[in-house]
Amino acid sequence: MANPPVHVLRYGTVKVCIWQNETSNGLHYSVTIARLFKNGDRWNESSRFGRDDLLVAAKLLDQAHSWICEMIQAE
Repeated sequence: MANPPVHVLRYGTVKVCIWQNETSNGLHYSVTIARLFKNGDRWNESSRFGRDDLLVAAKLLDQAHSWICEMIQAE
């Protein structure tokens, strides 16, 4: 079973996941971003964003950056 993200930010159908990895140089954070959509009864993720998703994505990425910076300062 894969490790879950350490933090998830979501607004509407845009989701940002923050992942933490232990490396020989200490903790390293990475981010994935997805747009959620429903196909029938099943939820899927896409890496494509429409015009109306872009500002939401930018806001969530800004929040992800702030969260990562806070975690690094707390180390």
